[in-house]
Amino acid sequence: MSIIEQVAQLVYDTGWATEIRESEVVFPLIETVHVLALALMAGTIALVDLRILGLALRDVPAVEVEKRIVPLTWAGFAIMAISGTLLLASEAAKIIHNPAFIAKVVLLALAGANMGLFQWKAHPALLAAPVDGPAPASARLGAGVSLALWAAVIAAGRAIAYF
Repeated sequence: MSIIEQVAQLVYDTGWATEIRESEVVFPLIETVHVLALALMAGTIALVDLRILGLALRDVPAVEVEKRIVPLTWAGFAIMAISGTLLLASEAAKIIHNPAFIAKVVLLALAGANMGLFQWKAHPALLAAPVDGPAPASARLGAGVSLALWAAVIAAGRAIAYF
């Protein structure tokens, strides 16, 4: 048994993870919070990405949309991370070999890397771009990749139940 499998089994066997897993109320409640937080996070990311791509809110500068919306994105992400961790703990020993879960983890890492690359390379160009013109190509590329990755994260997360 690998160290990851051992840790997953230890977490799975904790009393609180068992309570979550076996509860007719707690697990569905956490799952609902997770989905609602996902909707907040993904919806706000999509709105910012669509603005950067020039497909939504064209009359508002992209940096202004980002400034107003990103705090909601982080709130959704925080709630989603906490609820997702609780859901993972309650299923840890069973889920770590699930191909959809593995895909979700990889896609989450790629989405995070894309965000980091966007902040490092594309965001300075976005800030320097004229507010009434199209976003720089690097920002549009990052936004398109972001939309694709988050859609894939959502699809992989949904697929977990089927494997």
